[in-house]
Parts: sequence; C-alpha cells; structure tokens
Amino acid sequence: MDIRQDRNARRMPAGLVALALGSFGIGLTEFVIAGLLPQVSDSLDVSEAAAGWLISGYALSVAIGAILLTAATTRVHRKAVLVALVALFVLGNLLSAVAPSYAVALLGRVIAALCHGSFFGIGSLVARRMVPPERASQAVAVMFAGLTVANVLGVPFGALVGERWGWRATFWAITGIGVLALAAIAVCVPAWAGAVHETHRPAGLRPQLRAFRSWQVWLTLAATALSYGGMFGAFSYIAYTFTEVTGFTPADVAWLLVVYGSGLVIGNIAGGRAADRDRDRTLIVSLAGLAATLAAFGLLADGRIASVVLVFLMGVFGFASVPGMITRVTDAAGGAPLAASANVAASNVGNALGAWLGGLAISASLGYTAPLYVGAAVVALGLAVMVVTARTASSPPAGPDQATGPAWLDQERRHDTIR
Repeated sequence: MDIRQDRNARRMPAGLVALALGSFGIGLTEFVIAGLLPQVSDSLDVSEAAAGWLISGYALSVAIGAILLTAATTRVHRKAVLVALVALFVLGNLLSAVAPSYAVALLGRVIAALCHGSFFGIGSLVARRMVPPERASQAVAVMFAGLTVANVLGVPFGALVGERWGWRATFWAITGIGVLALAAIAVCVPAWAGAVHETHRPAGLRPQLRAFRSWQVWLTLAATALSYGGMFGAFSYIAYTFTEVTGFTPADVAWLLVVYGSGLVIGNIAGGRAADRDRDRTLIVSLAGLAATLAAFGLLADGRIASVVLVFLMGVFGFASVPGMITRVTDAAGGAPLAASANVAASNVGNALGAWLGGLAISASLGYTAPLYVGAAVVALGLAVMVVTARTASSPPAGPDQATGPAWLDQERRHDTIR
C-alpha cells in the first residue's frame, strides 16, 4: 500500500502536462520570430529595424503584462485566469497570422505577449499546488519544460514551416497549439488547484503589494534579473562569437543553438529536483557555475570542441536556477501571485539590460568575446546578491499553499475527486 501511494505521489498530474503545453506554445511565439524576420520584412514591406520591433516589442509587453494582468485578476479563480490568458494568446497569434499590415502584426505580437508573464507567474502557483510541497520546484520545472523545448525547436520550426508554406503558416500552427493548450488546461487542471481562498492567501491587490515590503522578495528579484541578464547578454551575440571567433560557418549556428537549448532542458529538470532538496544551495551553485562557464567560454572561444561543451553548460547552468527562483520569490511573498509574475518581469528586464551591455561592449571594439566576459561579471554580481539573500534569510515563511498544511489541500482533492 505504501508503495502504491508513493507511486501515485510521484505520478505527473495531467494538469502539469497541460500547463507545459501552454508554455510550449508561448515559448514558440517568443522564439520563432527570429527565423522569420527576413520573410516578414519583405512581405509587409518594412525595414529590418522595424521588423526587429516584433521581438523587442514582445519583450517589453511581457514585462508590462506580467504585472498589470496579474494585478487585475487577483480575486479571480486562477484556472479561469489561465484559460483567459491562453485565449488572449490565441487571439494575438491569429491576428499575426492574418495581418494585412505591419501594424496589425505588431499588435498581434503585443497581445500575445501580454499573457506571457502572467501565465508563467500564475501557472507556477497552480502547478505547485498539484503536487506535494516537497516537489514544488519540480512541478514548476515540468511547466517550464515546454518553454525550454520551445527554445530548442522554436527557431528551426519557424524557419522550416516559413520556408515551405510562408511565415503566416507558422503563426497558424502556433494558433492551433494554443487552442489545444486551452482545451487541455480547461479539462485537465483541477478546479481546486486554481481556487483563491480568502482565508489562506492575500487575494486583493493591496495585501499582495504589502508582500513587496520584504527584502527577501526584492533581493530574489534582483538575483533573477542579474542571472538572466548575464546569460542573455552573452547569448544575444553568441552567433557572432561562433562565426567570428571560433570559426564556425553561419550554417553551423543552427545546430549549435540546439546544443544550447538541450542544455536548457536538462538544466531545468535537474535544477527543479535539486531545488526541492536544498533550494538556496542549488541557486548559489547554479549561478557560480554559470559565471565560471561564461568566463571560461570567453577564454576558450577559439576552440571548437571547447565552445560546443561550454555553450551546452551555459544552457544547463543558465536554466538550473529558474524553478528555484520562482518558488523562492513566491514563498518569500507569502504566495502572492503578483510576486511570481514580477519574477518573470524581472527576467525580461534582465534580458534587455544584458543585451544592451553586451552591445555596448562590442561597440567599444572589445571584440566578440566581450559579451561573454560582461555576462560573467553580471552573473557574478547576481551570485553575490544570492549569497547575501541566503545568509540574511530567516526560516522562509511558508506560502499560503503550504502554511495551512496538506490537510486542506487533501480535503479539496478528495472533494474534487468525488465531484
């Protein structure tokens, strides 16, 4: 009987798979455009710089939507919010697919992006409620697995479909994935996992904002922004490093990005498991590993074998911290959904900061390895923040999902099963 219970406890809930499908679709939307910009630019008769706003405009909208939509839906059942967010995602991609002009295509990108941060923020809270508390980071990792797989497949998927059937076909395909994700979430995510309990959590906006009085919340958000910023600052110019320093051909960049993306997938899974055993140690080790990898990459970028190994490790260490950061900030904020979405917003702010700093280094004629060194320095700063955060933390306050113990969760599960 004990063995059966243990197997049931470790079985992946169907709701987590549904959330992973949603994150896969959202990830495709984010990454796929990079391989389509030339086609979009020619089709809609705009410059390359204007087409680039389909990427940067998306990133800015992610940061804005993460805060605004989460704040606006604090009292709404979280499953209903997730379904509505995916519906918004479908609408945005549908607009991009049928866009008669650049303005409509950009509007579609903005609408699709608005759901991004809130989906991952709110979805991470729903995901961790579907498993025992000791597996919270693993549950978040499962949901984010869709995003990491999309990172591996996004650019080649978009390029392949776009080359054969046109760039609009890519957005039609993503729209179809969104419809499937919407149906899966509606059917598979249990109602109790998204319930908002007034007695157990800060449901209104004002109590959630009070959670940001905690220095632990702000320090964790800072560590998130710096870790993402360092990695993305290096990654943004990695193609130039490969071609101008290592000596790979432009055609090699595609499979090298797959190597990097494979590292993201492995790091996400391993990081989730490790964070459930010792979260702060996992975060510190991950950031230290990322800083060391970026610095070593800068030193050894002229070697092909070393570059392949290091770009893989860059992916592993780069995403190993993600599940732990999400659960840490939400626990420090007492389970406030706004904190989880703020973490996604912080990562996008870090992405923009990192890309800007990397570009400054190249503009200063420091060479195409400079973004790697800049990234290492930024991540090292994030590591210092994380060490201070861990050392100044008292016993982390249990979030509302854990504070009241598994008893009320078990009761809801039994009630949901009976229904």
